Amino acid sequence: MKGKKIVVKNISKTFEIGFKKNQSFLAKMLSSFSGREPKKKLKALRDISFEVKEGEVLGIIGENGSGKSTLLRILAGIYKKDTGEVYTYGKIISLIGLGAGLQERLTAKENIFLVGPLFDLSSKATKKKFNSIVTFAGLDEFVNTKVYQFSEGMKQRLAFSIAIHANPRILLLDEVFEVGDEKFRKKSSQKILELVKKGVFVILVTHSVEMVKEYCDRVLWMSKGKIIRSGEAKKVVKEYLKATS
Repeated sequence: MKGKKIVVKNISKTFEIGFKKNQSFLAKMLSSFSGREPKKKLKALRDISFEVKEGEVLGIIGENGSGKSTLLRILAGIYKKDTGEVYTYGKIISLIGLGAGLQERLTAKENIFLVGPLFDLSSKATKKKFNSIVTFAGLDEFVNTKVYQFSEGMKQRLAFSIAIHANPRILLLDEVFEVGDEKFRKKSSQKILELVKKGVFVILVTHSVEMVKEYCDRVLWMSKGKIIRSGEAKKVVKEYLKATS
């Protein structure tokens, strides 16, 4: 394979989910006693293929239920694909459900050393980068404060700061900037662009078309598990807004 790329070939994913359907009283009783409920198959992804070049920011847009987050979770190794192939390079850092790994009853300092290894940061590396992590997150005055006392924005800043100090090769972002103040969003965006200049692959799932237009080189527009359009960010966003307005 010539050049360094993320390559996704013919990825499909189906979930089995419980659902309610018209049943007789007897059938409902049997389901209740057996603990079994009717299942149906939901095709979350249908034959998805694309590539991401080194140092490129790829945006993924689409309405809720389009398969965006499922795709990101497959790339992150959280979900297993049913079919297809994924080729990646180097350390993958995924910011999905940002802040979910933080322990509420521990301090910011304790969380940094707890979460660091989840991002493949050794204790030695975490100690070396500790001050930078805290300062970037804007939490210098809250190092010994327990996380349950933090606002959602403070939790987000802490988790994001730990992640970007882990030297990712591939950065997967899922609605990362929905929480937090505008100043931190700009600061984070600039940091991501710095990583891109160093050749980091960035894939961003977001509902913010303005962010996509400003920061993404290319965009995938997804709907019902399929890629509807792919191409230059502003062009695809324009088509997306026209179709969904």
